[in-house]
Amino acid sequence: MNYKIVQPTDLAYFKSIAGCSTYTDEEQLQRCAADQTEDLHYMPEVVLQPTDTEGVSAILKYCNEQHIPVTPRGAGTGLSGGALPVRGGVVLDMRRFDKILNVDTRNFQVTTQPGVITQVLQEHVREYKLFYPPDPASKGSCFIGGNVSENSGGPRAVKYGVVKDYVLNLEVVMPNGDVMWTGANVLKNATGYNLTQLVVGSEGTLCVITKIVLRLIPAVTENMLLLVPFRSAAEACAAVNAIFLKGYTPSALEFMERDALEWSMRYVASTGISLPDDITAHLLIEVDGNNKEQLYKDAEAIAEIVQGYDIDEILFADTHEQKEMLWTLRRKVGEAVKSNSIYKEEDTVVPRAELPELLAIIKSIGAEYGFKSVCYGHAGDGNLHVNIVKADMSDDDWNNKLPLGIRKLFTEVVRMGGTISGEHGIGLVQKDYMDIAFSKTQLTLMKQIKEVFDPNGILNPGKIFV
Repeated sequence: MNYKIVQPTDLAYFKSIAGCSTYTDEEQLQRCAADQTEDLHYMPEVVLQPTDTEGVSAILKYCNEQHIPVTPRGAGTGLSGGALPVRGGVVLDMRRFDKILNVDTRNFQVTTQPGVITQVLQEHVREYKLFYPPDPASKGSCFIGGNVSENSGGPRAVKYGVVKDYVLNLEVVMPNGDVMWTGANVLKNATGYNLTQLVVGSEGTLCVITKIVLRLIPAVTENMLLLVPFRSAAEACAAVNAIFLKGYTPSALEFMERDALEWSMRYVASTGISLPDDITAHLLIEVDGNNKEQLYKDAEAIAEIVQGYDIDEILFADTHEQKEMLWTLRRKVGEAVKSNSIYKEEDTVVPRAELPELLAIIKSIGAEYGFKSVCYGHAGDGNLHVNIVKADMSDDDWNNKLPLGIRKLFTEVVRMGGTISGEHGIGLVQKDYMDIAFSKTQLTLMKQIKEVFDPNGILNPGKIFV
């Protein structure tokens, strides 16, 4: 695809759009040249910040006619390179779409713009005693629009589901500038193809989201948190399914290898956790609800289940401060790993019962290909983040041998009934592995859908497909 380089006449047009700020200075271009994906860096030619749907429509219509590539961007917290302007052109920065438009307490819904920070949205609806559960690790900085584009999950997906389970309707702008709603503000909808769910998780390649209608649920008032230390990481993985088989569904069930917790503790300068030398992994288990007495019973029952494994003393976090400390350690693992070494993060997901096998395979492939891995993630739904650290690997092995190891890992994941991304998306860094997860027929259908939405290929080019 041949794309046009942005010209002075194009900049003049962008500056004429009402309410749209146009930036070509080094600071803004550099800010939008990277996200949280490894150390990748691609410079755009211009950054545009519209303030309304009409502005987005005008930008896309013009760029579509001129064949100028457009990369939508939220908060830049993505881990698959989805917001990187790999073809230059325009970065469509949605940070000024930052308003929560309406909380409908009668129907348990919220209508929001995409540039609202996820945690801000959660705290706002909680004032109405309502709950929006999806909570990615970056919830304090990521935008709800980016969450929808990536179909984000987070720790509480095990009980409450992921973003797709809460999106009712979307206002979107097509690459040709047309504006439409994808569905209806209802809980059930069997009317035609489900365009709403097609857009969720499409990573900004089909259209630009300008309004989001989310369903909400009643807020829960109580929770309890347990940190369980295991002497065997394989046993920690096995204990996950044992808890569910006994009839318990925690609101969060997180796995952390020893290095993950140790590095995170060092990163946040925390000394609140004892870490004996023989402990190799932890499970962080949360139960929630509105009946504190029942939660105590559930927590005690789960503790009894894990006592059947080789564990050390369980920490029951019953104060707000203890809970915040533990969740901070869990949410900061990714940043801690990144601060230690050059790294790649793979977002594997398998059926929950296959976690022990997955962990064994990761370590076996690491030994074969010479890489060290630090594993953690949402064990309750089979989603394990595999952080591969460069450490003392040679540049040649890192660039040429490691991709072969990753391909072998993904092949094993698919063999187990899993897939190559649970919540981070494909973006730029995983597209070379899509042939492992999908047949030629499936990939052809996806590419045809992309072409129907975006025949000129201007919207987030270079993502998902080779």
